[in-house]
Order: sequence, then structure tokens, then C-alpha cells
Amino acid sequence: MTETMERVGVVGCGLMGAGIAEVVARSGRDVVVVESTEDAVAAGRGRLEKSLARAERRGDVDDARVVLERITLRTDLGELADRDLVVEAIAEDEAAKTALFARLDEIVTDPRAVLASNTSSIPIMKLGAATTRPEQVVGIHFFNPVPVLTLVELVPSLTTSDETLDRSREFVETGLGKHPITCQDRAGFVVNALLVPFILSAIRMLESGFATAADIDAGLVQGCAHPQGPLALADLIGLDTVKAVADSLYAEFKEPLYASPPLLTRMVEAGLTGRKAGRGFHDHSR
Repeated sequence: MTETMERVGVVGCGLMGAGIAEVVARSGRDVVVVESTEDAVAAGRGRLEKSLARAERRGDVDDARVVLERITLRTDLGELADRDLVVEAIAEDEAAKTALFARLDEIVTDPRAVLASNTSSIPIMKLGAATTRPEQVVGIHFFNPVPVLTLVELVPSLTTSDETLDRSREFVETGLGKHPITCQDRAGFVVNALLVPFILSAIRMLESGFATAADIDAGLVQGCAHPQGPLALADLIGLDTVKAVADSLYAEFKEPLYASPPLLTRMVEAGLTGRKAGRGFHDHSR
């Protein structure tokens, strides 16, 4: 059995980054989270405090304060130099992620450290190619909300070593108590390659006037026992993220079912990106 990774870094403290930092800290590990600005640090800290307070009320955490003390928030990537594992969780932008991996390659000093991406659509091979250690770059894709959902997709590229994949699997499964599945380094991996065309079909149905957003979602909740409808799920994921994944899938496979509907494109352009914006296919302002 390989050793666990005790010093973990997370880049980004939005919904996904904060969730990843929380579950890692809840496992007893030391976590350093890096954000781009002091305002983003403050927002990330507030996000963590609220989530851990809810977890404490549910009885999932004995003492939220103790967990928070394991998390350090900073604005300097240099704080990640001593990490065994760094998980990137920034916006779904290939150029930004590639530049970040090049910087992490320079900063992280442990020659065996794993550099991981939480990307839902960008090829791991491209991120690894930005470093001098592509064999230690892997996809570790969590699902939102991270503290609740147990699935994690492990995505090795053609150059990821077996050791890196094994260490990542042990970290996810034994260290965090999550359920890992392994998938090829193809756009969308397993879940989004199945889920996004389903969501896009629902958007096309709404766009055509076939049914209302409420009725489309009710049909899947009441008729298929889904926990929430596809449009409500799109709002939760973020319409910008749904579009980014769809665009990545279409670029790779050129299948019409992966093409972003015009309605989705216009909503993203208008900033109506779902729950985080207060409005998407449903009103989340209250």
C-alpha cells in the first residue's frame, strides 16, 4: 500500500475549491488554499464557515472550528511549495489552467508531489504537457456539493504513471472515504459525457416551447424519480460550466448532440448562470 498524502494544497476557493478543502480538512489533513485576491480569500472563508456550520448542525462534524483551523487561506502560490498534493479548482479555462500548472511545476518542491486538476472537460494531457513531470499530473474530479456527493473521477493521461494513479486512488478512497472510478482522458470523462447531452436536450426542449422549465423538471422528478430536474441541475452546476463542458465535448467528437443550444449561449452571455448568479432557468434570488 502506498503512503497517504498529508499536506494538501487547493488552488481556488469557489464552490468546488471550498468543498474540496472542506472534505480534505475533515479527514484530518493540513490544507493550504490559494486564491487570487484578498476579497476572494474572504469570500472563500465565508463559504467554508457556512458549510462547516451546517455540517456541525447535522452532526457530520464534531467541531467546525477545529476543522477550520486545519485550513490556511493565502493569495501567494508560493505557500504551496511543501505540498504532497495540489488540486487545481479554478475556472474552466484551458489557458488559465495550463499557465497555472506551469507555475505549480516551478513552485512545488517535492519531486514526487502529485499535481491534480478538478477539471470537468479539459484534457489532462494538455495540463501535464505544461509541466516537466507529466507522469505526476492526473485528473481528480469531484462533484458538487463535494461534502455530500461521494463520487470522484480519476483521470490519468497517457503519460500519468501507475504510481500517481495508485496514490491518488488511495487518497480519495481511504483518505477521504469517497468512491473513485477511473476513466480515460477524453472530454467529459464518464459522468459529463452522459449527463451534458441530457441537459442540452432539456434546454432544446425549453427553447422550442415544447414545455416550461418547471414542467420539464417536474417530468423527470415525478416521472423518473430524479432528485432534481435537468434544468435545475444545470442551474446548480452553473450554465457557464455546462457550456464549457459542452463546447469541449463538441470540439473533440463533433457530434450535434454536444453542441450548445443558442439559448444556453445567450444566457451565459447575459450572466444568467444559475444559482450562483441568482437566476438561470429558475429564479434563485430568494
